[in-house]
This record gives sequence, C-alpha cells and structure tokens, in this order.
Amino acid sequence: MAQNVFSKVSTAVKKAALKSAIVLISNTSNKNWARLARLAENLTYGQSAKDAAKGFRKLVEMDHPSIGLVRRVLNDTNRNCRKKFITNLIVNGLLMSQEKKAEATSKDEAVPATVLISPTMRCNLSCVGCYAGNYSKADDMTVETLDRIIREGKEMGVSFFVFLGGEPLFYPEIFDIVKKHSDVYFQCYTNGTMIDEKVADKLIEVGNILPIISIEGFEKETDERRGQGVYKKVMQAMDILKKKKIPFGFSTAVTNKNVDLISSDEFIDFMIEKGAFIGWFFLYMPIGKDPDLNLMPTPEQRHMLLERVAHIRDTKPLFIVDFWNDAPFVGGCIAAKEYIHITSKGDVEPCIFSHFAVDNIKDKSLKQVMNSDFFKALRHKQPYNSNLYLPCMWIDNPEVSREIINKYHAYSTHGGADDILVKEDLKKGIDAYSAKVKSVYVEAWEKWPHKK
Repeated sequence: MAQNVFSKVSTAVKKAALKSAIVLISNTSNKNWARLARLAENLTYGQSAKDAAKGFRKLVEMDHPSIGLVRRVLNDTNRNCRKKFITNLIVNGLLMSQEKKAEATSKDEAVPATVLISPTMRCNLSCVGCYAGNYSKADDMTVETLDRIIREGKEMGVSFFVFLGGEPLFYPEIFDIVKKHSDVYFQCYTNGTMIDEKVADKLIEVGNILPIISIEGFEKETDERRGQGVYKKVMQAMDILKKKKIPFGFSTAVTNKNVDLISSDEFIDFMIEKGAFIGWFFLYMPIGKDPDLNLMPTPEQRHMLLERVAHIRDTKPLFIVDFWNDAPFVGGCIAAKEYIHITSKGDVEPCIFSHFAVDNIKDKSLKQVMNSDFFKALRHKQPYNSNLYLPCMWIDNPEVSREIINKYHAYSTHGGADDILVKEDLKKGIDAYSAKVKSVYVEAWEKWPHKK
C-alpha cells in the first residue's frame, strides 16, 4: 500500500517537474534545452525513453539542423496546440507512460505504443490503389465503441491514438471524442479537402489532434491519384493551418512514379514552407482493390529513399518517418506489438497493411485482443528477418504471412483482401520482389551504424 502511494506521488512529481521545465525554457538557448534533456533522462522510466532524451541532448549539443524543428514547434504553433503537444504526447506519452507499459510487459501482457482506429470508411475521394471502397454511414463505428477503445487503451498505458479511414473528418463525433479524452494525443490522416476555417478553429479548441494531410507530390502527381482539383484544396487547407499556427504534417504513398520527387529537396523545402512539421512515407502496397505490383517502388528506389531520408534529417527542420526503412530503429516489424488497427466494423488487424483478423473489439476488450494467440504468434516470430531493413511479412518475407494467416484461420476484413494470398500471379510477383529486395539491402544492413 505504502509502495503504491509512493509510486503515484513519485510519478506526479516527475510529470510536474517535466512540464514546468518545458514551459520555463521554451524559446531559450540550446544550453537550457540540453539541461531539459538531462532532466528527462533522470526522471523517465524505461531505457527507450532515456535513450530518446539522450539522443535529443546530443543533437542539441551538436546544434544539429534538425533542432530547427524544435524552434518551429515552440515559435510557430498556437499556444493551446503547443501545450497539448508537449503535455500529452511528449510528457505523458513518450516519457511517462513507459512505467505502466513496463509493468504490463513484466506480466507478459502486450501494450501497444499506439492504437490506429478507422471510425468510418466513408470518403469523398476514390484514390487509385486505396483499400477503402464503397461504404455507408451504417458501416461507421459507434461512438460508444470508439470511446471504450480509447478508455481501455488509456488504462493500459496508451497515450497516442491515430484516426484514419476513409476520411476521419466525415465522422460527426470526431471532435467530441477528442475533447472528451483531452489527456491523450491524436493523429488524424486526412485527405485535407474538408479542412476549412471552421474545422481549423475546432482543431485549436481541442489542441490535442495533429492532422496529417495526404499528398502525392505536386499538382500533377496528386490529382492523378486523388482526383482533379484535390491538390488546390490541399494547398488551401495547409494555408489555413499555417495561418492559424496549427501544427500539421503530410503523408505520401510512395510509388515508383513519385519516389524521386517526394524525396527531393524541392518538395521537402516546399512542405516546410507550407508549414508542415512532420512527413510520413509509406510504400505503396499491393493490397485492396485492384492491386498493382507495377506501382511499387523498386528495391533500388526503396534503398535510394533510405539515403534521401538520411539527407533530409541531416539538413532540414522537418521530422520524417520512413515506415519501412526506419524498421531497424524499432527492431523490425511492430505489428501486433507496438501498434494495431481497428476497422470501423471492429475487426482488430495487426497492421494497417494486414487486412486480416481473428477478433472483433465488440466481443472482447483491448487487452484480450492484444493477447490473442494470433498476435502472440506474430510477436514471437518478430523480427521475421535478421536484416531489419526487411521487416514486412507481406512484401519482404511473404512466407510468414502465408503461414500464420492460415495457421490461425484469420479472416479477411474486406472483399479482395485475400487476393494477396490466393492469386498466383500476385504471389509470384511478390516473391520476385522479395528476392530482389533482400539482395539490394545486404550491404545497407552491414553498414547500419547502430547494429551492435
């Protein structure tokens, strides 16, 4: 009893100290930022959080160009958005939640770092290669179910949730839910066409949701995939967000057609100028309706992206996430371990690109589905390859997905999802890609500086 009280008091003191320190030294010198990082190293629980704080301190001491991003966050964001970002995401999420997660891990219970949720699959666009098809309001997740997922996640130690779809802004209660759960942080993948002055004001009011706007390059590339006139609407949305100092990011589906452009200095500098703070690169995956292997970046292009992202991080005040090439930093695939995806119908998928499930959240708690035999088997097999640049069980190690989906009788979560398992021409094409990407990444893995 006494130990429990002491733990609660200790955690409260840590959080108060970190919040106060961040508020006090916001907008000041690198020396004070380095002091903050040292404070975080001492106060946070868990090696990963301590390593993150240590890494930030080293960047500050080097006066690394990426520190410009910190200055942008502190100087160019609305006060409420900045406060929620620091308190909910950094303090509560990246630093303080580690203790609760470590406690669950000691009991052999899995706690994801983030939970992805598609409240609706409805969308006003019909993008080439998107897995979202024709859905109606009847297919939306109920508000009660969405609320329960977030509540159960918080009880487990989850403080970061991601909305996608479909178009999340189509979901009428989206801001009510975000406001109700004001102690955690949300990220929302949106096509951007529904962001106007009214929506922007709601983003400021709640403060704890970061829009990530989909874009495929410049006007030609974006409209080619997303529809005529979409690029102009995206530009208008970005202008509104920048004017109101609302932090936002961009997301790109990387294909062999746009990989050179979206990783160029010209495009990255343009996104920074528009006001983006973060960028996500996702490889085009041959899933969903009419999968097209010809749209996949070649293994050589994928490796080129690895080098380009390293350059961007070394020179630009923008946080870039390369979903495949960053796998070594998190130990390979993180599906069913660090994140999961829950569809609008409640099916719990191990990954946004794995459209198979064995459980539905309507029937079980979040803790129960995280500890299903299916998810445990995936975690046991991870990493699927000793070369962590090859994390995926669909395009890098396809034998894993074929074995485990069949073994646990996982069902497909939408029509056409199982094409990747049953269509022979698609399987042969993926096998050929897998063999090629393995040969391309041998040298990169041998040179990975953090390998030891």
